[in-house]
Amino acid sequence: MDVALREVRAGDLDVFFTLMQDPEAGRMAAFTPEDPGDRARFDAHWERILRTDDVNRTVLVDGAVAGHAAVYGPPGEREVTYWIDRAHWGRGVATAALRALLLLVPERPLHARAAADNAGSLRVLAKCGFTVTGRDSGYAHARGEETEELLLRLDG
Repeated sequence: MDVALREVRAGDLDVFFTLMQDPEAGRMAAFTPEDPGDRARFDAHWERILRTDDVNRTVLVDGAVAGHAAVYGPPGEREVTYWIDRAHWGRGVATAALRALLLLVPERPLHARAAADNAGSLRVLAKCGFTVTGRDSGYAHARGEETEELLLRLDG
C-alpha cells in the first residue's frame, strides 16, 4: 500500500464531501459542520481555506483519493487535522499521511484535538509524537451533544 500526499485539486472536493456523509466517521470526528450535507457551505469553506497559506493536502492510497490532511492556523497555534475514508481505518493510512504532512511542515509546536473517545485518532497522533496537554469540551454537531476532547501538542 502506497500512501502519498499531493496538492488538493478541484475534483478531490467531491470525494471529500462524500466522505463527510459517512455517519460513523462523523461521529468519530465529532466536531463537524452543523450540516455536513450542505454542499454550498462545504464548497464555500474549501474555497476559503484553499486561498490561505495553510497547508492542505489530498491523501492518496495507491493513487486513489482517500482523504485529506492539513496544518492551519496562526503561527504558534497551528493545528493538524485529517479525515480518512473509513474503508482505510486501521491500516496505517492516517499515520503515514500525518507523518508525511509533518515532514512538509517542520515548524513546531503543532497542536491537535481529538474527541476523548476517538482511540484511533489518538493512537495516530501518539505514533507521530503528539502528547496530551489538556482537556476541553464543546458541542459536537455530529453527536448532538457536549463532547470531551483531548488537546495535544508536538514539540521539537
